[in-house]
Amino acid sequence: MLGQPEVGAGVIPGGGGTERLPLLTGRGRALEIILGADDFDGDTAERYGWVNRAMPDAELDGFVDSLARRIASFDRRPIEAAKRLVNQVSLPAVDTLLDGRNTFAASLNWPETQQRVAALFEQGLQREGDLEKHYGAHLADLLNDKPD
Repeated sequence: MLGQPEVGAGVIPGGGGTERLPLLTGRGRALEIILGADDFDGDTAERYGWVNRAMPDAELDGFVDSLARRIASFDRRPIEAAKRLVNQVSLPAVDTLLDGRNTFAASLNWPETQQRVAALFEQGLQREGDLEKHYGAHLADLLNDKPD
């Protein structure tokens, strides 16, 4: 499962989520992912352009090994040039990333964030259980689902 659950926890995605995700999925899908704060399966993430491809776990190591060996067989200079040119048109500017980082840091101090984070810990955050396995499903009713 993939997700950007931060808004449901009272913060914004840190680490470039708001800056990079729209470049991958488009604005509408990025807003669905970020504002909806829900879990997404691999097939949906692939269809949205969030991940390159979804595949069964048993196939992943072989695929990655084969791709890495293929790329490693090519000359270094064209690989570097291609990566540099793709990065120029597909990565957010440093100033944009810095603005996102600063907003994330500020959101950690919002009272509503602190209330939601406290509720998450009360309900099992960072402990084995349903909250950890289905995080996104718990966020919409987070403040209503206090355990007895």
